[in-house]
Amino acid sequence: MAHARSKKLFAEALKLIPGGVNSPVRAFRAVGGNPFFVSKAKGAHLWDVDGNQLIDYVCTWGPAILGHAHPKIISAVKSAAARGTSFGIPNPLEVTIARLIHERVPAVQKVRMTNSGTEACMSAIRLARGFTSRDKIIKFDGCYHGHADSLLVKAGSGALTFGNPDSAGVPADFAKYTVVLPFNDVDAVKAAFAANQNEIAAIIVEPVPGNAGLYLPRGGYLEFLRQITRKDGSLLIFDEVMTGFRLGPGGAQERFGIAPDLTCFGKIIGGGLPVGAFGGRAAIMDCLAPAGPVYQAGTLSGNPIAMAAGIAALEELNRHKGAAYAKLEASGAALETGLRQAAKSAGISVQLNRCGSMFCLYFTSHPVWNLADALKSDRARFKQFFHGMLAEGIYLAPSPFEAGFISTAHTAADIRKTIEAAQKVLRRM
Repeated sequence: MAHARSKKLFAEALKLIPGGVNSPVRAFRAVGGNPFFVSKAKGAHLWDVDGNQLIDYVCTWGPAILGHAHPKIISAVKSAAARGTSFGIPNPLEVTIARLIHERVPAVQKVRMTNSGTEACMSAIRLARGFTSRDKIIKFDGCYHGHADSLLVKAGSGALTFGNPDSAGVPADFAKYTVVLPFNDVDAVKAAFAANQNEIAAIIVEPVPGNAGLYLPRGGYLEFLRQITRKDGSLLIFDEVMTGFRLGPGGAQERFGIAPDLTCFGKIIGGGLPVGAFGGRAAIMDCLAPAGPVYQAGTLSGNPIAMAAGIAALEELNRHKGAAYAKLEASGAALETGLRQAAKSAGISVQLNRCGSMFCLYFTSHPVWNLADALKSDRARFKQFFHGMLAEGIYLAPSPFEAGFISTAHTAADIRKTIEAAQKVLRRM
């Protein structure tokens, strides 16, 4: 594939934008080489500025569950834009999307819109602290909840130590209120609560972590988190920015049968536009200003264009009574089976973790249940696989520690072509 125009654009971007990108993973640092620049997207496909066509399994990191440039979303955006791009005062679409979210996720009795998943998680943590009058939170190694200071924290040297800043510019005093534990480790959570009695405001967790690749909760693990938080008087926050409305009409909490106290959303509820939200029990949400003492605000929250896009996406997903999710599950299963067989035929050990339309291929012979397991995978092999697939016209996430996504626009032919490409690439490795 020719990439002359992308190379030229990236060289110019490096002079004008830090690292040449507006979000770090786009720089291809984990896989080497330079990123390509996209000129357009439609359905399950991307076209770069050099005219190359790619089957897309990044799906703009999750939001494009219906594929790119879905006609109903484009129509809704055009119609909303014609009426005005921003009002700074309530508009009817805010009420409509709040109702749609509540109908699909019953644990969310009230919801507040934001502009991103980062804002949603940051605000949910502040609300949990305000509601409980406690300061400390528990998060899990490998789970990413946006780049707010108290959440951009990595694990300490032991299960009971507080986290350390995971970025320059984050004061250590912020991180000391965050306890970071390994995912799927019941004993570590029990020990953390025992060491911090009546001090934990909340546990925040991706019910299916998708920011260190993808790994699933062990049987009973989410139920345990629900039980221990309820017993302690802490809140359970599900970060469903990725999984919300993707793993089913009611997200991961419907799939696993768990009702958290608060839920964070993003991605799909914006229909491809920058939107986030957080919601939960009315008694907790009513602590937010102007009803309560916990302050949270946003000039563009509830933006009419973003609300219109989100409404169109949610309504389209549920238009055929679950048919969209059945197709996503079938496509995911077909891709999983094909990739497993391709790796086996090539004599290469892999772990393919999948939940619905989210997946990750780890180059390791050991099961992956948490970040420590994920880090044992062969990154050099993933790099080779990534570039091999890209050359075959298949775009996977440019990191071994990011989830892949499937859309309803992916056809059986797309899945077959992807499997055939993987067979070629893996045989050459």
